[in-house]
Amino acid sequence: MAKIHAYLNFNGNCKEAFDFYQQVFKTESVGTYRYGDMPADPNMPALPDDAKDLIMHTAIKINDSTMIMGSDTYEAFSPKATFGNSTYIMLDAESAEEAKALHTALAKDAQNIEMDLAETFFAELYSSFQDKFGISWMVHFEGNKKMG
Repeated sequence: MAKIHAYLNFNGNCKEAFDFYQQVFKTESVGTYRYGDMPADPNMPALPDDAKDLIMHTAIKINDSTMIMGSDTYEAFSPKATFGNSTYIMLDAESAEEAKALHTALAKDAQNIEMDLAETFFAELYSSFQDKFGISWMVHFEGNKKMG
């Protein structure tokens, strides 16, 4: 079966976001390419100096089968990133302690806490929020409230 990874776009602060996510998930970068690393293409305009340090692609491993990847958008290649609530990254924690730690770390300086970490009818612990970079997250620990 194919794996599913989250791919996040940013407007110039991808490095800052991924430095933060590396701390949250206690992991290292798999690698990073910057727009300035691309070979020149005679069919494309020259890359301006202010775009050369932007992140073209980066990734971190969350575990053996899940990664979060990302890049800065650059108008010559893709539209500007827009943020909203149409997509969330859901972290299904293995324990209440892990859910609390993930929520505390990711929600630091959050733009919006929709639901703070608490018990619900469908989970022992659940929260939803937009982190300080505008990325939407859900933290979930089902515990003894398993579906079906």
